[in-house]
Amino acid sequence: MSKLSIIVAMARNRTIGVNNTLPWRCPEDLKHFKTLTMGHHMIMGRKTFDSIGKPLPGRTTVVVTRNAELKIEGCTIAHSLQEAIDVCAGDPEIFIVGGADLYRQAVSLVDTLYITEIQQDVEGDAHFPEFDASVWQEASREVRSQETPQPLEYHFVTYRRK
Repeated sequence: MSKLSIIVAMARNRTIGVNNTLPWRCPEDLKHFKTLTMGHHMIMGRKTFDSIGKPLPGRTTVVVTRNAELKIEGCTIAHSLQEAIDVCAGDPEIFIVGGADLYRQAVSLVDTLYITEIQQDVEGDAHFPEFDASVWQEASREVRSQETPQPLEYHFVTYRRK
């Protein structure tokens, strides 16, 4: 059976996006995302796909949409989170990569949370759902910071379901 994981970068106040983009610039977080997801299936909502703009190389992109007519070259289309998960059968680890609505549906199903915790509050219009911290155990934490392209402190944290 596949391991189901969420990967997200989230501000202290749970913000994950603004106007369908990331509200910060953090190249190391993008590298971290690429390292973890390379060779795997990524499940994302259509708006998240639109914000990326193309299928990411080396990974299988599964787009969840209610639009029965939607076809995107180089992507697999699914019409529910469960259908998307079923399409990924055989992958040892499947990543849910956003947005907020898919995270809400998936947080009770996943085994692992890979959260880049941005150590400040950030204004935004998309937020990561509240989750019950008591069912999660911190497995690792890497403290990082950057000066450019903007000063930012962030932690790469892995949580595993207890």
